[in-house]
Amino acid sequence: MKHHAIFLDRDGTINHDSGYIKDPSEVVLLSGVSEGIKKLKNEYAFKAIVISNQAGVSKGIMTIGDVDSVNDRINHLLKKNGTEIDAFYYCPFHPDFDSPEKSNCRKPSPVMIVQAAEEHEIDISKSYMIGDKASDIECGINAGVKTVLINSEDNRNEISILHNLGKKPNFTAANFKEVCDFIINDFSGGI
Repeated sequence: MKHHAIFLDRDGTINHDSGYIKDPSEVVLLSGVSEGIKKLKNEYAFKAIVISNQAGVSKGIMTIGDVDSVNDRINHLLKKNGTEIDAFYYCPFHPDFDSPEKSNCRKPSPVMIVQAAEEHEIDISKSYMIGDKASDIECGINAGVKTVLINSEDNRNEISILHNLGKKPNFTAANFKEVCDFIINDFSGGI
């Protein structure tokens, strides 16, 4: 049996994005994230999978170990609230520092979603990509999943970027609670 999933960007979607987070003690979950992931997993049987670009590794700002430690901290905080991320996928490469072959995992490429879908038996047609950047939405569109853009004060230009590309998310939310409400309504056939 195939599962359905929420694919989540990490920095700026799950946790506050202070820029190239490498110290686990800096992780601060955004409001409503723990409750939302818990509800989608427990009540609607979604898998929660992170899809994240982590070019700070390629740029020499952090190590793979730093990324893994931050991911572990995110799951530690989520587990304190009765939920967790099922899997973390990230691309540590950047085309300015690595070959095109290595960098092809970077969003907006759908490579990480496709890999996660294969490894976790995910039904793409019943899954969602949630993020705060145009590249997150493009990644979801490229993979064939529905997309939700968290449109906060910090990222107002992401809509313009998508508009200029002739693309748009299935839904735009002001916060994670709105994301969850949309997904529940859409998944349940209410929209």
